[in-house]
Amino acid sequence: MLAPFRTSAVEAYHTLAKVLRSRLHESQPSWADVRRLIETRRVTVNGTLCTDEARRLHEGDEVVLLAQSAHRPKASTPAGLVVRHLDESIIVVEKASGLNTVRHPKELEWSERRRELVPTLQDVALWAIEQQRPGGGTLPPLRIVHRLDKETSGLLVFARTPQAERDLGLQFRQHTVVRRYLALVPGVPKPQTISNFLVRDRGDGRRGSTPLSNMGKRAVTHIEIEEQLKGYTLLSCRLETGRTHQIRIHLSEAGHPICGDKVYCKRANGDEFEDRSGAPRLALHATELGFVHPFTNAKLHWTMPLPNDLQKLVTRLRG
Repeated sequence: MLAPFRTSAVEAYHTLAKVLRSRLHESQPSWADVRRLIETRRVTVNGTLCTDEARRLHEGDEVVLLAQSAHRPKASTPAGLVVRHLDESIIVVEKASGLNTVRHPKELEWSERRRELVPTLQDVALWAIEQQRPGGGTLPPLRIVHRLDKETSGLLVFARTPQAERDLGLQFRQHTVVRRYLALVPGVPKPQTISNFLVRDRGDGRRGSTPLSNMGKRAVTHIEIEEQLKGYTLLSCRLETGRTHQIRIHLSEAGHPICGDKVYCKRANGDEFEDRSGAPRLALHATELGFVHPFTNAKLHWTMPLPNDLQKLVTRLRG
């Protein structure tokens, strides 16, 4: 049995099939043998099942060969999804960590069978709606108005109609949607509002900030202390804007990267922040969501407490 391993610098950018075959050299597997391991749900990459033999790996990716095939989700059992609100215009759900919100553009041409092997939150939410339809049948895809990172848990809304998509999109652009996150960080940040401009590449290939307004998009995060722990702080972060990785970038550049963050974990000089928290994943959770219903104009609002994995972490850090 192959022990879990992390991709080396030499293996970086090679396909999953090639790296796996090289690692299994003692058993001399054929290419067909390796493909069969991947297709039969025996391999995970960074904790997520991977059935794409052509996936390019990056240095540090964790690859695990499972002893047996992982359970295959079915449309009739949508992964225990919690639906907080459902009507003809919208659906609000609780997203679990480890689930992509939407499918990557390169995966849009996948077959239905392949989609079921690796579902997204969009897929699972649509399956939940189809279950409640008299007579069943296939519905149009849900419409995206915002996203949560793969490792981030919390509340998320999908639009079900073009009108709902337009109306919710306008609310997001006008910054009237209530979005509050809980984030666990080392140290004791001061309550503050971080406002700057974010760019796709700050100079090291990662997203980051710039003082130049003509080079980036304005990003504003309001930060308050939710709870002070031993050596750590649970923060309440309210988004005024919603740029990609905004909270993660703002907290990291302020010297308090979110516990469990494997991307925004470096200082300005390139040195990596030390993370001794033991966080099981990115400690970021979308705890509050509120907006005006796109059809009824009713004010809607939901909250969701920390999921068990992060609640256990906070309890432990309380000491």
